[in-house]
Amino acid sequence: MKTQHRHFWVLIIVLVVGGGIVHFWDQAGEARVERRALKDFPSELGSWKQFGGDTRFNAETEAVLLADDYVMRDYALSNGRSANFYVGYYATQRGGATYHSPLNCLPGSGWRMTGAETINITPADGGPAFEANRYIIQNGETRQMLIYWYEGRGRAVASEYWDKVYTVLDSVSRRRSDGSMVRVIVPVGASESEALETATGLAAQAATHLRYFVPE
Repeated sequence: MKTQHRHFWVLIIVLVVGGGIVHFWDQAGEARVERRALKDFPSELGSWKQFGGDTRFNAETEAVLLADDYVMRDYALSNGRSANFYVGYYATQRGGATYHSPLNCLPGSGWRMTGAETINITPADGGPAFEANRYIIQNGETRQMLIYWYEGRGRAVASEYWDKVYTVLDSVSRRRSDGSMVRVIVPVGASESEALETATGLAAQAATHLRYFVPE
């Protein structure tokens, strides 16, 4: 009986202390972090150079997207290969605003997604490799290579599930739930492998700069 009584009071203390910590973090709000605006993302990434201006969504799409900051633009190599690059950043996900997964958005827009794989990307500066999602997407006669991942608070992961887990843990331990989704799309011509090489090449270059715009 004494052991059960002791366990009961230990549980009560843990619940009270834990509840107090959660309440404190909730009252304190999201921690402020310094970052650069995505409009200042480099226009040159290794051998890649931006062509054309940044693309902005219409007001209706932005109202659905709810990103605090984003950039979408095209890059090209001197050999003619090109890629579309997008980063959507959310300063907090506590209020319900969060990334819009391509798995939900693209099929609803008429795109068919096939060839799902998880691939490794090694940043061009030799940083730690990370996993990203790879798909072939098609709408009518248009076929494209899509790779995307979730980045924020010092992590880059392919799994939406694990990103959510890390977000919950960091919101408690670090008072942070900020993060981003990063996406690269490349037209698929005669070779899927060439399209994948192009997409991962741009991703590897972009990954070296993301920490300044998506804080660790």
